[in-house]
Amino acid sequence: MKKTILLTFDVEDWFQVENFKNNIPYSTWDARELRVEKNTIELLDLLESTSGSIKATFFVLGWIAERCPDLVREIHKRGHEVASHGFAHHLCYKQTSEELGHDLVKSKKLLEDIIGAEVAGYRAPSFSINDSAIKIIRNVGFLYDSSYNSYEGHGRYGSLTLSDTAKPDHPIYALSPDFFEIPVSNLRFGGKIIPWGGGGYFRLLPTMLHQAGVRQVLKEKNCYTFYMHPWEIDPGQPKVREAASFFKFRHYVNIRKAKDKFGNFLAANAEHSFLSCREFIRDYQSHDYADEIV
Repeated sequence: MKKTILLTFDVEDWFQVENFKNNIPYSTWDARELRVEKNTIELLDLLESTSGSIKATFFVLGWIAERCPDLVREIHKRGHEVASHGFAHHLCYKQTSEELGHDLVKSKKLLEDIIGAEVAGYRAPSFSINDSAIKIIRNVGFLYDSSYNSYEGHGRYGSLTLSDTAKPDHPIYALSPDFFEIPVSNLRFGGKIIPWGGGGYFRLLPTMLHQAGVRQVLKEKNCYTFYMHPWEIDPGQPKVREAASFFKFRHYVNIRKAKDKFGNFLAANAEHSFLSCREFIRDYQSHDYADEIV
């Protein structure tokens, strides 16, 4: 069967990342330079220039959507999937059930009002998912969540109890007949999980090594799920010099090369099928395709 790549983008701006939360409080966001629109349009243009058949999923932060509704409409107009990244970029497990439910409903309704269509997917900020949150996400009315990252070496990532233990690193889990989990892709060597899904790991890894890992995931699972943020292609963004050195390294490593590297990644995988998460679920629900996902 044809291999599938799921391109996913967490649409947030440079000042909203968790690494800088101690230096840039939520109350100051409105005073910051908004650069997400320009960067996201650059990504949209890059996808179009590479291939007109590439479809991706954009998990848009509600705070951004409220201030840049035309950007949300443009993503939708170009045929990509608009999904939710929550509203205020609060970590799921640091919110009460009521707070999380309010955040989810607010962001989903806002995005649906902007594009005039259903918003089916959600991704938690910093992959901060847990079993309690996944129940709330389902109850709010989402078709799928894409917040699970199996890498345990990052202090902020959450975890999920997944029933399909016989198939670790499965590209999709049917948590119920009408609700799915699409994890970010990682590699597994000798029982250890190596982060390979994108973000800072993508910027840090040498191009040929990253692509070799992608080929391995596709060989084993037939699907690779990648994530990126618009600020990762923006070397001109303001510098947060007062942040801790480790956080600055995470944020800025190889940022000047990221756009070209991403373009090379698209070109190297041009023979594969690029689907949105919602399209992938639709195809997965056909029995023939489901049997090929291993």
